Amino acid sequence: VQLQASGGGLVQAGGSLKLSCAASGGTFSTYSMGWFRQAPGNQRVFVATIDRTGSTTHYADSVSGRFTISRDNAKNTVYLQMNSLKPEDTAVYYCASRRNTAGYRYVGDYDYWGQGTQVTVSS
Repeated sequence: VQLQASGGGLVQAGGSLKLSCAASGGTFSTYSMGWFRQAPGNQRVFVATIDRTGSTTHYADSVSGRFTISRDNAKNTVYLQMNSLKPEDTAVYYCASRRNTAGYRYVGDYDYWGQGTQVTVSS
């Protein structure tokens, strides 16, 4: 499975960005997807996840109500709509896939990772 994240950039606080992650080399509809982020000097942390059908989502408390994860299985793509962005959202954002259906909050729950896309929010 290959994952390609895109859509990052520089935005002012209060603005919006939409990240995309295109998958190839596997059957996209058979695995759940997640987004993580990593700020300089920090560990990679969970942001959001969506199940195989798109019917169940979970969010980190820090982004709940501002970010929305979605997927289009026909396009083999998962999205992260980010609204009301804050400077503390600045990080490299990574998409990842998992077949594990039990856990979703930890890096080790995921099997494959994209290369990351930089999001910078200016104050």
